Amino acid sequence: MIGSYVAVGDSFTEGVGDPGPDGAFVGWADRFAVLLADRRPEGDFNYTNLAVRGKLLDQIIENQLPKAAELAPDLVSFCAGGNDIIRPGTDPDEVAERFERAIVRLTSAVGTVMVTTGFDTRGVPVLKHLRGKIATYNGHVRAIADRYGCPVLDLWSLKTVQDRRAWDDDRLHLSPEGHTRVALRAGQVLGLEIPADPDQPWPPLPPRGTLEVRRDDVHWAREYLVPWIGRRLRGESSGDHVTAKGALSPDDIKMRIRAVA
Repeated sequence: MIGSYVAVGDSFTEGVGDPGPDGAFVGWADRFAVLLADRRPEGDFNYTNLAVRGKLLDQIIENQLPKAAELAPDLVSFCAGGNDIIRPGTDPDEVAERFERAIVRLTSAVGTVMVTTGFDTRGVPVLKHLRGKIATYNGHVRAIADRYGCPVLDLWSLKTVQDRRAWDDDRLHLSPEGHTRVALRAGQVLGLEIPADPDQPWPPLPPRGTLEVRRDDVHWAREYLVPWIGRRLRGESSGDHVTAKGALSPDDIKMRIRAVA
């Protein structure tokens, strides 16, 4: 019976791609918090989301870990290192060493630390070329989890998120349905009774012609890829002026989800 939960991470955990009615994001961690809260008496659950988009591993360790340790919750979800891995020239072995030091700090201060692997990027433009690098990092994350007794939210094995409907238009962040499936898988990892199966197949899609695919690719490159590259070249981050959501009420999360459903 988990009575408190803190989410630590980057855009994935902040919930980018899953907008609420006010423009702020919901995301898998908020949805997962609702699943946890539903198992507690009303008002007897505390949830804080510290994640901020665009943050690198060291920034997450410096800015989010001390707050998570201070709150000393029953559960922390820790997803970090992805933004490091997709940067040119980074070494997944070295990133994993820093990741492990963070896990040592967290496991000594909180109840349970749930870690996440990276997605299988075989069908993602640009990122598909980093598939081997991501797989190497995932192997380290699993080994670290084994050493410190951390449950693993394995996103690589969640095959249903390889459907394009699980992804936002930017092809880098999950859609609301994609975030929902990850939240359900997180519930499975902790042995919760969940309301739906995250592996449930998607309804069939009509076939797409070559021209339609090419038009979508051109639109994606112009609207998302070029600005992303521009930020990298300027040394900017999408999270430079973003503040973490902080403490959230599960009832408020439910209302925000219903408002856009």
